[in-house]
Amino acid sequence: MRYENPVIQSDYSDPDVIRVGSDFFMVSSSFNFVPGVPVLHSKNLVEWRIINYVFDKIPFEGYDKVLHGNGAWAPSIRCHMGKFYCLIPFPDEGVYVSTADNPYGKWSPLRPLIKRKGLIDPCPIWTDGGCYIVCAFAKSRAGFNSKLALFEADEQLYSADENYTVIYNGENLAPTVEGPKIYRIGKYFHILAPCGGVKNGWQVDLRSENIYGPYETKVVLMQGGTEINGPHQGALIDVDDSGKLAFMHFQDKGGYGRVVHLQPAQIVNGWIMPGDTDGCLAGTPASGGEYPVDIKTDYKIDPDDSFKEKLSPVWQNPANPEEGWYEMKGGLKLNCVPHSGNLGSAPQLFLQKAPYLNFSAKTKCRLSLSNDGNEAGFVMFGREYAYVCVVRREGQNFLEIRKGTIGGRDETIARSQPYDDDYITFSVSVKYEERNKLTYKFSAGGSAFTHKFYAPGGVWTGARMGVYARSEERGGYATFKFFKVVCTDNRVGNITG
Repeated sequence: MRYENPVIQSDYSDPDVIRVGSDFFMVSSSFNFVPGVPVLHSKNLVEWRIINYVFDKIPFEGYDKVLHGNGAWAPSIRCHMGKFYCLIPFPDEGVYVSTADNPYGKWSPLRPLIKRKGLIDPCPIWTDGGCYIVCAFAKSRAGFNSKLALFEADEQLYSADENYTVIYNGENLAPTVEGPKIYRIGKYFHILAPCGGVKNGWQVDLRSENIYGPYETKVVLMQGGTEINGPHQGALIDVDDSGKLAFMHFQDKGGYGRVVHLQPAQIVNGWIMPGDTDGCLAGTPASGGEYPVDIKTDYKIDPDDSFKEKLSPVWQNPANPEEGWYEMKGGLKLNCVPHSGNLGSAPQLFLQKAPYLNFSAKTKCRLSLSNDGNEAGFVMFGREYAYVCVVRREGQNFLEIRKGTIGGRDETIARSQPYDDDYITFSVSVKYEERNKLTYKFSAGGSAFTHKFYAPGGVWTGARMGVYARSEERGGYATFKFFKVVCTDNRVGNITG
């Protein structure tokens, strides 16, 4: 069986992956979106499904508001002595830990491990009777980057030394080194890390016989002549007990976010070499290959939702949710929550990631807008966004299309005659035109009310689509009956990554 990259054509930034028996588990960044830190499961590293989230809310002050790009960055997942550990960096608050006996079950409340601003990308290793955490630094918070640090911690990750040792300075050979994942293979400690920046960087293997270094440096994966820019942060996976290896990383695709690729990997002369390589020169990202594990499943990240009993796990809010935002009653009943600012600052958006290169999406909504100022709509959301909505003014409903930018003001660009129907169908068609560029075409209430919009990504994320309801004061609601997405990649020729 063969697969094609990316194996996940959705925004699962900074993937970290482990194998436990015959199962593979992945976590990724969620930033300010909640529930936070998705947990995915696979049997073959190609087909994935969402099984859980590590936390429901971000437990720090201020996250009841939308703090774009803050929150949970680049977590790591490990299993030690039968317990799962997820280390999550919050760059303004520190490194926190959650544990679970079963990744499908309840993860423990976040507990602090290192309360230090500016730490990112923590990864633990248990070796030689101790536990160590390797971290990178966010220049926006720490004032510097391009260095990797090592902390000592207790075995259960309840506490770590406040002081750290810089074990690698990449200013000359690996600028902007970050995202370290540490492994021990044979006599060497290996740190796989991206450097050079998200959009145009490369991957290095750092190795040393001593965990504190000094570390040798080798470039092991770079774009070369491929279409895969980056390639950025990821994880080395032992595919089975025979020593077979694989490497997963992300590629930044602008409006689509950071999509996930699967590469073969091997040890050559003591170096980890991912991708297509002769074992001497750096590898380049493979366009696809044979399934690492010869198992076929029906796993997928399904963007559809029938809104029957509970929300699908694909939905997230851009801020901590509050009671009363919604209930499952005849569909997804969204109450018109007061919010008078631009839509970019609305916490009650229900958003999901772009699931395919080309697709269409449709949702049907029953309108119960009782008060002037009540509003319900469909949004394509990023740093810039556009949305189509029904708003009640002077006792009548109107269709409107608006545009806005994060931190700016929303602008109404089209308004209909009074809309008298109790139901509205919102739809969007999405077309891949060129790298980093998505074209969205809205329609609502039939084909006569349309708008074309080019969607950029969000803050560290891809563009997202979703629904909402809001008001000037409480009262009124909208009930979404379903959300249906159709992949149209096979209708579009010459698709490239």
